[in-house]
Amino acid sequence: MSVKKISRRDILKIGTTGALGIAGSIYLNKVAPFSNVVHADNHSSSHNSHSVNHTNMHDSAKTEGYKMAERLLTEFDYGKVTKLSDGRTLREYEVVAIDKEIEIAKGIKFPGWTYNGTIPGPTFRCTEGDLLRFHFVNQGSHPHSIHFHGIHPPEMDGITPIAPGQSFTYEFEAKPYGLQIYHCHVLPLARHIHKGLYGNFIIDPKTPREQALELNMVMNAYDLDLDGANEFYTVNGYAFAFMNHPIKVKKDELVRIYLSNLTEFDLLNSFHLHANYFNYIPTGRNENPIQFTDTIMQCQGERGIIEVRFPYEGNYMFHAHVSEFAELGWMGFFEAE
Repeated sequence: MSVKKISRRDILKIGTTGALGIAGSIYLNKVAPFSNVVHADNHSSSHNSHSVNHTNMHDSAKTEGYKMAERLLTEFDYGKVTKLSDGRTLREYEVVAIDKEIEIAKGIKFPGWTYNGTIPGPTFRCTEGDLLRFHFVNQGSHPHSIHFHGIHPPEMDGITPIAPGQSFTYEFEAKPYGLQIYHCHVLPLARHIHKGLYGNFIIDPKTPREQALELNMVMNAYDLDLDGANEFYTVNGYAFAFMNHPIKVKKDELVRIYLSNLTEFDLLNSFHLHANYFNYIPTGRNENPIQFTDTIMQCQGERGIIEVRFPYEGNYMFHAHVSEFAELGWMGFFEAE
């Protein structure tokens, strides 16, 4: 029996309602022998029809996947806080790797590998100089680890696999301040990261930043049939999460966005804001040169802080400035009131 090749551009043509059947076929075959599997095509596909009918782009239902993306937008994990005898702050975090189906678009499930049950994982937060302890338990079906970006002893670098059923505590001082990320560092890296094991890790400066509405955004994507080409692109894990439920902000209010790119299988991802400009601070370091722009690009693992005020009331679109990424799920709105 011949295998039909379905490209991500075919998904654009069919729309996400039709894509549900494709994704379902792909998902069911993930746990079965790879026979009669519907395959997504690679990036070199010449089929390029954009007669889009994205039902999910206009679906206002608050699904479980949407609720996950919405919660991750403003939820920060500060850990369990105690004071040490030397006066330093100790923060302890509980992190569990578990296999879990994640809804990435309405009715479409992805068999993820997760930290604490979400894709992306929790946004850990602390202050420069704090002592951090991450109590990691691997309840997944494969070896995993946590590799934190930043400065720490090599033995805490998260490159040693933790076997299923085993645990490990990562302990280090929080430095330097800025926006860091974390992810699994077990081979094959592309698969472990793509499956969902990543998230943002904010180290606040000792002198607090100006008060603002703070938002967390992780750019990512999903390769449904494991062929190395993504079929859905999202911010915080759910396609078109903020199209029908815009992120509400106040006119002239300072909005601070902690933005990172954990997209696998694409060299770059981007963030573009309509009808406005923003300040972009690479790696969240005040000493770094600030860009005043409406579009920035990030390679995988790159991150930065966006600070913006909205001078007029109304809806401001934001999306990846690769049209294909946007049409496959990576777009939304800010609503200034």
